[in-house]
Amino acid sequence: MEWRSLPPLSALRAFAAFAHCGNVVAAGDALGVSHAAISQQLRALEAHLNVALLDRSGRALVLTDKGERLARALAGGFALIGEGVSAVTDARDARALHISVTPTFAASWLMPRLGGFRAAHPEIDLMIDPTAELVTLEPDGIDLAIRFGRGGWAGVEASILWESTMVVVGAPALFGDRTYTDLGALGGVPWIEEAGTSESTSWLRKHGLKKGAAGMLRVPGNLMLDGARDGQGIAVTVRRFVERDIEAGRLRVLHEEHAEASGYYIVTRKGVMRAPLKAFVAWLKRQAQTP
Repeated sequence: MEWRSLPPLSALRAFAAFAHCGNVVAAGDALGVSHAAISQQLRALEAHLNVALLDRSGRALVLTDKGERLARALAGGFALIGEGVSAVTDARDARALHISVTPTFAASWLMPRLGGFRAAHPEIDLMIDPTAELVTLEPDGIDLAIRFGRGGWAGVEASILWESTMVVVGAPALFGDRTYTDLGALGGVPWIEEAGTSESTSWLRKHGLKKGAAGMLRVPGNLMLDGARDGQGIAVTVRRFVERDIEAGRLRVLHEEHAEASGYYIVTRKGVMRAPLKAFVAWLKRQAQTP
C-alpha cells in the first residue's frame, strides 16, 4: 500500500459521516464541526481523488455510483478500526492497576481503607507495591505513585492528597514525662527508622540525625510504628498516621516540624487516565477528606 497516496483521514471521516447521516449539517453535528467544514472536506477529497463522489445537480447532495462504492468501503474500514481500538483500550483497562506507595503509607493509611474501593469496584484488579524507592512511571508499568514532599516533580502530574507535619514520637513507657527542647538531645536515644529512602529517612538526613549512641534499628515501614508503640525506640513519621495513638496515649510527641508544609501527592503520568485509574484517583481524594 502506498500510504502517501491515501487521502487525509479527516476528509475520509467527513465523507463517511456525510454518507451515513445524509446531509452536511447532520454530518457536522456528528463530528463536532461546522457544516462548512464538512463541505470543505468533501471538496478536498474529490480533488485529491480526482473523482466526482457527489452529484450537486439537484437541491440536495447525493452520492454518485463511485461515491456509493467508497462509502461502503469506508463503512467497513471504520468499523474494523473501531473494533481494533476497542480491543486495545479494553485490554488496557483490564490490566491491573499498579500502585507504588511507601510501606508506612500502605500500612498506616491505604490498606485500612482499601476494602471500600474493592467493594465499590470489584471489576478492578489492584497490585500494591510497597517500596521506599522512588519509582519511574512508565506505560504498562506503574500507574500511580504516592510521594511525600512538596510537589513540583518534573515529567509527571502531581496533585496534593493531604498535607501533614512530621513528628518524632515515642512510647510513654520509654520516656515518662521527660521533655526535649532540641533535636540534638534525641541523638542519645534509640531510633527506629523505615528502611530505604523514604519520608522518614529524608527527614533524618535533613536534620543531621544519624546513628546515635543508643543505635538505629531499621525495619520495613509497616513495622516501624509497631516498634515505637512497644517502646523499642523513637520514630519520625507523618502526624496523620499516629493521631489516634497520640490521642489514646500510646505515643507522645517529642518534636513536631511546624515550619515544613509537606504532604502526600498523587503522582501519575501526563496524559489521559484510563478509566480504572481515574476511578482510583477519585476514590483517593474522597478518602483524604476523612480522618
